[in-house]
Amino acid sequence: MITRAFRLAKAIGNPVPDHSFETQLRLNAGALETLTLFPGQGHTTDNVVTYVPAAQTLFGGCLIKATGAGKGNLADANVEAWAASVENVKARFPEIRKVIPGHGNTGGPELLDYTVRLFRQ
Repeated sequence: MITRAFRLAKAIGNPVPDHSFETQLRLNAGALETLTLFPGQGHTTDNVVTYVPAAQTLFGGCLIKATGAGKGNLADANVEAWAASVENVKARFPEIRKVIPGHGNTGGPELLDYTVRLFRQ
């Protein structure tokens, strides 16, 4: 499959990944399963998040903002889609307990809610 990242990299002449996925990728690190998901556009048109079910932990990257953070660098962002993309994460992984944003302090699901509010303003 050709992913958004693959297409974007190719379009601007950057190296392209050897492996890709369209919406979700399951990987195992030993016995630990991870789910990497493209929830929709936000910080970038091809941002992804990774969820570790056994730890109920989401690695949100720059799609998820720490409490009190501003919107940050929006050069490659789709601010209109951002909140809906985070809502997709919430719907896909309702059991999240810990959220690690791209910058700032970790928290819980309240970081998802904060990010949605920030981009619905």
